[in-house]
This record gives sequence, C-alpha cells and structure tokens, in this order.
Amino acid sequence: MKMIIVDDNESLRKVLRALCESEGHTVIAEYADGHGLLDFIKENSPDVVCLDYELPGENGLELLVHMDAAANQVDVVMITGSDDPELKGHAADLGATGFIQKPFEQSQVIDELNAIAQTRAIAARAAVTPSALSKPAAPDPTPPAGVTPGSAVIIDDSGSIRLLLKGIFEEIGIKVVGFAANGKEGIEVVEKTHPAVVCLDVDMPVMTGLEALPRIRAASPQSRVVMITGNAGRPIVEAAVAGGAKGYFLKPIRPLKVEEFMRKLLQR
Repeated sequence: MKMIIVDDNESLRKVLRALCESEGHTVIAEYADGHGLLDFIKENSPDVVCLDYELPGENGLELLVHMDAAANQVDVVMITGSDDPELKGHAADLGATGFIQKPFEQSQVIDELNAIAQTRAIAARAAVTPSALSKPAAPDPTPPAGVTPGSAVIIDDSGSIRLLLKGIFEEIGIKVVGFAANGKEGIEVVEKTHPAVVCLDVDMPVMTGLEALPRIRAASPQSRVVMITGNAGRPIVEAAVAGGAKGYFLKPIRPLKVEEFMRKLLQR
C-alpha cells in the first residue's frame, strides 16, 4: 500500500517508516504537521495515512474532517497517546479506519495495517462485482414472516463503509438489496424491500440512526436492525436496545467480527 506518515516526532516517523517498509508497503511522503497534506492526498491518491492526533496547528481530528477520506478512498490510522474512548469513537465516526496507541508495539502497527489491507481488498471486490454476480443468498433457517430471507439494507453516510459491508455480506451469502446515506432515505428503502437485516449508522445527516430506528421498526417490524457506531457508550447502546436493535457493529469495521455476528444473528 502507498502510505503517508504525519507526526511531529521525527524519530517516531522513522520507526513507522521502517515498520511499514518491512511489511512491503511504500511510504510516499512524511509530514510534521498538516501543512500541504490535503493537497498532496488529492494529487497522489495514497492508500493509507498514519495521522498523529497531537500536531502543531490543526490536530489530527481537524485534519480528518477536511480530508474527506471516503471521497479520496484513503484509510486513516489515527495515532494517539490518549486512551479516551470518546476520542477514538469520534475519530471512527469521522472516518478513521484504524488506531495506533502510543507507546506502541511493532505487532500493533502490523496488525492494523493487515486489517486495513483486508478491508480494502474486500471493498475492492465489492466495487467491481455486480450484485447479480454475487453468491446466492443462503437461506435463513428461521426467517421471520414478512421479510426477504438472506437480504440486507445498509444505511450509512460513508460510501466506503457501505461498500465494505456489501463485500462482507456477499462473501457469506447475504444479498444487499438497498443502500441509503441517511435515516430518511433509509426508511424509504426499508419500506420497499423489507430486508431480513438493516444495518443502521448512528451518526448521519438529515436524520440520525436513533431517530430513524423507530420508524424503520414500524415500516418493517420483522427486520433485524443492527446499529453502526464509533461510540459504544452506554447511552447510545441503551437507546438502541430500547428501540429494538439487535446489536451493533463498532467502527472501524472488522470483517471477522461482522461475519461472526451475522452468522449468530441469522443462525447459520
């Protein structure tokens, strides 16, 4: 993968470069702060940016907001010395797809890069494989009445997450029958398709997932709703459960955990 390292600590940049290159990746640029970073990303299309949170000028979260990671198809690994779950959750909701905790072990960096390489490969396959050519939907052994067995709708404002989940689902025989980028559009798609599973992002424009949840449940009562969130704090989880959600996927999305959850949910 083509990578950029952004950290104001030169020694840490050297360590990250050595680790990335030892795994066969190419570091195409290093930055000590965010000056010039966004233009470089647009012009050079890197695969991964390792982005420190504590930077001179704009911090990592502020840069992430402006980066438009989904549009530039870049994965961002946030580097931080903070173990504040709200910081990680906020970064994940803004599009971060990995985290490196300072001080870090070599294995942590390698694991994050391997996880990102896996998700990029799954999303790439989903992007070039028309739904009609995907694996046939495996039958749900006990499908609720009133839903289409083995089907799913994905509601998330991130195109990269929609594509990743589509790829994961297709690999385990679940057919994605609809997409939406906000809660309001999602309600309309669910009303038309009545899927077995609805993946519903918590944090979206126009209408959030928690706002849309009761209306989705009313539109298709037998559909199983799974929330998507970067913040697994108690208030959000309790609100989702109270609204009828069956569980949640925590950002950054990890394919193995999604597969395990879906197999249990559909009793496969």
